[in-house]
Amino acid sequence: MAHLVHRPLEIVVDELLRLPGEGAPPGFETVETSEGLSVTGQDGARLLLAGPGPYGTSTPYDVVILDVLDRPERLGELRRSGLVGPGTHVVAAGFDHRVPSPGELARRAKLWGVRVAADGMVIDSSLPAPQAEPQPRRTLLLGGSRSGKSAEAELRLAGEPYVTYVATGPSGGDDPEWRRRVAEHRGRRPGHWETVESTDLVPLLRQAEGALMIDGLGTWVAAVFDECGAWEGSTAGVAERCAELVRAWRGARARVVAVSDEVGSGVVPATSSGRRFRDALGRLNQAIAAESDEVALVVAGRLTPLPV
Repeated sequence: MAHLVHRPLEIVVDELLRLPGEGAPPGFETVETSEGLSVTGQDGARLLLAGPGPYGTSTPYDVVILDVLDRPERLGELRRSGLVGPGTHVVAAGFDHRVPSPGELARRAKLWGVRVAADGMVIDSSLPAPQAEPQPRRTLLLGGSRSGKSAEAELRLAGEPYVTYVATGPSGGDDPEWRRRVAEHRGRRPGHWETVESTDLVPLLRQAEGALMIDGLGTWVAAVFDECGAWEGSTAGVAERCAELVRAWRGARARVVAVSDEVGSGVVPATSSGRRFRDALGRLNQAIAAESDEVALVVAGRLTPLPV
């Protein structure tokens, strides 16, 4: 297995200014703010060595260098604020044990639309910035409990400037353990994401303009079972709701990532209601997968693509 080589970050601007370093030669302007170290070169080109934020609204930099493994969502914040625009050269730096392999690093860079810093890399800000590859419009991520599927979904949308996180699960009520889980999920979401706690997914899919993350389909099916009285009765109403959801998923114009539980794996639920739920969610997973541009299974935090 190949390994990443870790070296101190050194940036040379116009062969005169070295970062990090002390002082700036004539013709350069350097300003340290909460946004990071801002450098204006002799030709007026602007470079930002991004800090932790907060980020104010401004015109796009020509080059932005940041540690994407620290808080990937900072890239989304930079895009949202206007500091990173379509013509910005975005370079990812700062690689260590937080990413297991060069292959995984390359995968994340592709997801976020950034270049990976390398020894001897030369960036000419007068040339057009490389454009990010188009990402799948509809992605379904499957996995078991604590598989890492939600974290993978969040990772995929970290570079997006506008994201609506749709939580379909109950708030927890009087269950302290469930409330702890909900609080854990809320605390992990980027602060600039909008959170909607709802099971009314169809209008959200039809009206979304930014990226949409749905977490998840399993708790949505459970809520539909409650609404249709299907735990001990007919599941016809559930089937109708699932078909309506699939139609909305097919027609979604926004980029959307949905998380769902991979059910069964050979285990037969002990109750008839459990078997009804397993069957309904399994059928929904298949129907959503058939209308998705990308489907993957997450196991122990590792991603396995599921090709057609």
